[in-house]
Amino acid sequence: MEMRQLGNTGVTVAELALGTMTFGREIDQAQSAEILGHYLDQGGNFVDTADVYSDGGSEEILGRIIGERRGDIVLATKCGLPFGGHPNDTGASRRHIEKSVVESLRRLRTDWIDLYQIHMSDPLTPAAETMAALDDLVRRGHVRYVGASNYAAWQIAKSLGVAALHGWQPFVSLQPEYSLVSRDVELELIPCCVDEGLAVLPWSPLGGGALTGKYRRGEDPPSGTRGQDNRNVRNRLDGRGMAVAETIVEIAQEVGQSPARVALNWVLHRPGVTSPIVGARTVDQLRDSLGASGWKLDVEHVARLDEVSTPHVGYPHNFHVFAGRRPPL
Repeated sequence: MEMRQLGNTGVTVAELALGTMTFGREIDQAQSAEILGHYLDQGGNFVDTADVYSDGGSEEILGRIIGERRGDIVLATKCGLPFGGHPNDTGASRRHIEKSVVESLRRLRTDWIDLYQIHMSDPLTPAAETMAALDDLVRRGHVRYVGASNYAAWQIAKSLGVAALHGWQPFVSLQPEYSLVSRDVELELIPCCVDEGLAVLPWSPLGGGALTGKYRRGEDPPSGTRGQDNRNVRNRLDGRGMAVAETIVEIAQEVGQSPARVALNWVLHRPGVTSPIVGARTVDQLRDSLGASGWKLDVEHVARLDEVSTPHVGYPHNFHVFAGRRPPL
């Protein structure tokens, strides 16, 4: 895998990151170790988790299986979603951030976290409180860099402004949902990140499995797939989503790659994208996803995917189109 810069930092990360939400939830420690080992053996170095994944189980498994390879891994985790029964066990307050990082360090069995991300914007906590708390973690050496996930563009801009005003550590990355069936980030979030130099780390680049070629129009989801009981996957396979999935299958046949690789390759080469995050329940699934690296869709195939997946553009973005200054869709 190629290496890419993590935003404005001097750190390089693999162009495909390993997501570990399946660890402890869908696969056990032995299977998790096999997947992590394969990813690292293939040249990967960027591993993402969160405190809420498997109620802390994902971090605990990672802490047990990383071992001596810790120094080779850029390790990212997140806090901010509800985790615990106390009213303050959620959000981006100083109290919750400082409690969460200590617990994540313990579960991960490490002295530092390379990228510590706020999992979701918190409308109840001032941006200054959040950014000051994150800056303190960097100064203490608990974390190296800080990032955000599931923020709006204005919230990213405000947080960066507050950090710049006080000389605090700014966000260096954003982890948003981004795939051929979820392109809304291109309207404001991607331009904001490109302008500010933030790394974009897309989660669910396969649309939760909707873009892997497993689903067919008019047919029930195959047994054992997430589409059986996951409403988000089914919602992505509406009329437009199914047209996208079918186009991916067609192009996959034309280029001799799997549908998953085609969908990932499209995201991998979008403007501003640093490292899409891929998860897996088996080594075979991971092997297929990592095969999106090392090649590039041709212009004609990209144009077909762009056209079938183009999102609705509302005001003020449609006014920019009218004025001849089209946003980067």
